[in-house]
Amino acid sequence: MQRFWERAEVAPHGAHWQVLLDGRPVRLPGGAALLLPTRPLAEAVAGEWQMAGGGAKGGRTSFADLPLTRIAGTGLLRIAPDPEPVVLELARYGGTDLLCYRAASPPELAARQQAQWQPWLDWAAARYGGRLAVTAGVVPVAQPPEALAALAAALAALGPLALAALGVAVPALGSLVLGLALAEGALAAGEAHALATLDETFQEAFWGSDAEALARRRRIGEEVAVAASFLERLRA
Repeated sequence: MQRFWERAEVAPHGAHWQVLLDGRPVRLPGGAALLLPTRPLAEAVAGEWQMAGGGAKGGRTSFADLPLTRIAGTGLLRIAPDPEPVVLELARYGGTDLLCYRAASPPELAARQQAQWQPWLDWAAARYGGRLAVTAGVVPVAQPPEALAALAAALAALGPLALAALGVAVPALGSLVLGLALAEGALAAGEAHALATLDETFQEAFWGSDAEALARRRRIGEEVAVAASFLERLRA
């Protein structure tokens, strides 16, 4: 689309904040104004619109340039009317959480996984009251139902905007535990990405890097960073 506005800014709207383009509110498909619960999140969304199209009226842009706006729209339009399907979809990642699958060899990798991943499983057990089981290799491990129920309850307690951000972060990381740590502000985006790609970076130290793998890891890192940025401003 072609940028038709000069200036993007925020303004209060009752208990919420809205993003204005030359004084007119950004609207969701269907016509409702995009209303956000915190000023920092609204300012970040407005910043996307201000930079879109090269920052000048008439520039070409697309919704790919507005990732925070897309997350907000997903939360308000698709999740808010009925959060349960998204809660159930995200909760399934607890059954196959990356942090639960450890290498059988080499011992150096297994030790690194234990040192860096186990503290987050311990954190989740203490925070939510359910401990996930760990296995070596790729054979699926059956997770305790009470642990899965505790993680699902943690998801159900979140609002639709947080769930929308986790809908980006959890699949990218392959870990519900790391996603919940992002949502709680217990873990930064860069650290979460490093934990999720621990195996890859370990192997690269021995075998060298691959351009395709690097590009994929960079893309995942960007997705996690956007989701974490959204969650941080949502908590503000």
